Amino acid sequence: MGALERVWNQQQANRATRLGRARGILADGLSGKVCATGRIADLLHAILEPGDRVCIEGNNQKQADFLAKALAALDPGRINRLHILQSVIALPEHLDVFERGIADRLDFSFSGPQAARLARLAGSGKLNIGAIHTYLELFSRYFIDLTPRVSLIVAEAADRNGNLYTGPNTEDTPAIVEATAFKGGIVIAQVNRIEDTLPRVDIPADWVDFVVQSPAPYYIEPLFTRDPAQISEIQILMAMMAIKGIYAEYQVERLNHGIGFDTAAIELLLPTYAESLGLRGKIARYWALNPHPALIPAIEAGFVESVHSFGSELGMEEYIRARPDVFFVGPDGSMRSNRALCQAAGHYACDMFIGSTLQIDLQGNSSTATLGRVAGFGGAPNMGSDARGRRHVSPAWLKAGRQAREGKNLIPRGQKLVVQMVETFREHMQPAFVERLDAWELAEQANMAIPPVMIYGEDVTHVLTEEGIANLLLCRSEEEREQAIRGVAGYTPVGLARDKRAVENLRDRGIIRRPEDLGIDKRQATRDLLAAKNMKELVHASGGLYNPPKRFRNW
Repeated sequence: MGALERVWNQQQANRATRLGRARGILADGLSGKVCATGRIADLLHAILEPGDRVCIEGNNQKQADFLAKALAALDPGRINRLHILQSVIALPEHLDVFERGIADRLDFSFSGPQAARLARLAGSGKLNIGAIHTYLELFSRYFIDLTPRVSLIVAEAADRNGNLYTGPNTEDTPAIVEATAFKGGIVIAQVNRIEDTLPRVDIPADWVDFVVQSPAPYYIEPLFTRDPAQISEIQILMAMMAIKGIYAEYQVERLNHGIGFDTAAIELLLPTYAESLGLRGKIARYWALNPHPALIPAIEAGFVESVHSFGSELGMEEYIRARPDVFFVGPDGSMRSNRALCQAAGHYACDMFIGSTLQIDLQGNSSTATLGRVAGFGGAPNMGSDARGRRHVSPAWLKAGRQAREGKNLIPRGQKLVVQMVETFREHMQPAFVERLDAWELAEQANMAIPPVMIYGEDVTHVLTEEGIANLLLCRSEEEREQAIRGVAGYTPVGLARDKRAVENLRDRGIIRRPEDLGIDKRQATRDLLAAKNMKELVHASGGLYNPPKRFRNW
């Protein structure tokens, strides 16, 4: 008897079975690809099978919230052991599936709003973490060994054929859909509305199996909006040091800013302080960045030439529409974002990442995973790491590479600038500088193979605090790096344990630079330097085009 012939289309056959099952169960609840809103539970019960890998579109900002709630309400006796793939764990429903026994395994990138609850579920054994990924890493695995069987996505609108319009918040949608649709998977999209004609087609109907109109518009978080009224004078001082001691020194033209008031202060000092230094046209011209409202004055002042975005920002739609030379805008007038491509741009095409963290150790390793909170990292590890595959040059990249390799017998190459910008004490007087990251203990508690580090110390080039800048590129030993970090750690236990003589030696060599070493008068670090001091002034700077979300309207 000969060997059995192998079946080569099992995934496609299984897909056809699921689709047939759905059509049979839904019957009059299905019109072409459009599923009746009230029949979503029937559709999910028909399509899903125990043990499936399911990708829920939980982005930094837009959420497939209707589908997430429907998934969490399924019968765990019928649908269970799901393996959830998700960029951002943002809503309670994202963890309800684990609480209810519908899912038991998770691969994700960021969980800020749900970090404490995720830690509790992981500790109780109800949720097993595969890995905490960077965004780009997770998207990449969708095409290798974590391909979704079913994906629950979200779009602005659909037509009756199933074509999708994502609008400005495309975010993760293309990466999710392509991986699923071309490997025998099933794609279900929730949309705000169904129209006869779309402004443009972002996802073709051939890649979409079902469309459901949600009862309410999808949830979206204005994640990158910072009220200038909350920027402190310490943050302004740090921003001045960043602009004069790093941006100007390295001629940084291509960059990414992390989320926070520290970087918002830099954005608002570009048209004032940076302009006074004669830096317009020399720094901060090209950005991988969401449309930060704090960037409006710099755009209007002619600092910013181009911005490609991971996602959009609520209230910025009309401003973006009116500035197509700056943003990536389609013929329909709305922006097209793309998280995967913007992460790739931030990794390979940018010369600098500047962001913040919760903890930094003596080697410069940093993490936002602290005791009782498994927050994940999002895109920071992609933005904040040296791109070893990079081959094109720029002044900033070359200068950083020369500083790192001076005196060493190494072939010339550049290096990305990775700046950690933190105040020495965080909320509730928690020190930002620690001898040992909480990540070590978290790894033990969650049985992780390695501690969840956000940015490795070997990639960090500068640490910037209210005390000054530590240029780690110039350090020539582990001892020098440690003392450089201690030298800007202020009155934290780490800072107080510095070797004063060693720190002064580092300062003499320009490895540590205080504000006065940079020619910065601390008395000038006032809110008068901000190009906009509150939300109303941002609206004014935009010519009335910026429309802040209600919670930011305080006038």
